[in-house]
Amino acid sequence: MSDPIILFFIFGIVAGLLRSELRLPSAIYDFLSMTLLLAIGLKGGIELAKQPFLSLAPQIGAVFLMGLLLPLVAFPLLRLAGGFGRADAASIAAHYGSVSVGTFAVGIAYMHSRAVFYEEHMSLLLVVLEIPAILVGILLARGLSKQTQWGSVAHEIFAGKGVILLLGGLGIGWVAGPAGVESIAPFFFDLFKGVLALFLLEMGIITASKLGSLRRYGLFIIGFGIAMPLFSALVGGLLATALGLSVGGVAMLATLAASASYIAVPAAMRISVPEANPALSLAASLGVTFPFNVLVGIPLYYQLASWLTATVGV
Repeated sequence: MSDPIILFFIFGIVAGLLRSELRLPSAIYDFLSMTLLLAIGLKGGIELAKQPFLSLAPQIGAVFLMGLLLPLVAFPLLRLAGGFGRADAASIAAHYGSVSVGTFAVGIAYMHSRAVFYEEHMSLLLVVLEIPAILVGILLARGLSKQTQWGSVAHEIFAGKGVILLLGGLGIGWVAGPAGVESIAPFFFDLFKGVLALFLLEMGIITASKLGSLRRYGLFIIGFGIAMPLFSALVGGLLATALGLSVGGVAMLATLAASASYIAVPAAMRISVPEANPALSLAASLGVTFPFNVLVGIPLYYQLASWLTATVGV
């Protein structure tokens, strides 16, 4: 039987392609996004309360380095094979080095539906992966330029709604601990899949609106939007295996690596690389990679994780 949250996403795509008037009010969409981000942060914070923060330092450092590496792999492919200009290639590369909270949330739901254990501090690694790709993308587009508004970029990264909510949830979960959040668990945890289903309904509608851009920019974006996540998932899976994570943890880090940003990076690129065409990045990340990961990728990454832990991890 198909997972109902995936069916909600498909429903949204169909409604969007039919040009239906169905849309969630913007206030409701913002509420759903905030609830998901806080729930993910709270889960990570609860896990942090159970272990010393310094024990996670090697994982944090390794994941940060992965966030620096992935856009450096994507950039020359986009420049040489795709023929994109420097600014557009740098912007798209930054999207693919960063992460998608929506994809991560679907990954959580997938693991929970199959009772697969994964390390809950993955939400901390989610925050870590938001940052390095943005910095690399700006450097690829600009170099070390005095004109780069580093203060505005830093504010957009660290004070942006997504990162603030994730960090806030992490902090609350960390300070309150498992017992402290019991009173709010029914709202943030028990309703998680229902909130995610409505969020994916709207994401399906938004995805359908980006599909028209694919006709304009050709088959390269489609190929890149599928091949890059597969490569990144392999990198993330190998790294997670080397770090000794569980099968679920390997699958979740592979999912994080395979995802592409559609919130934090577009905002940062708009400030620092305004000449880049955001339609190109969003057509790839939202029009191709997000639906690929939600419909096909996450189960594939779980199979990859099972294989890696059974072979490489031995």
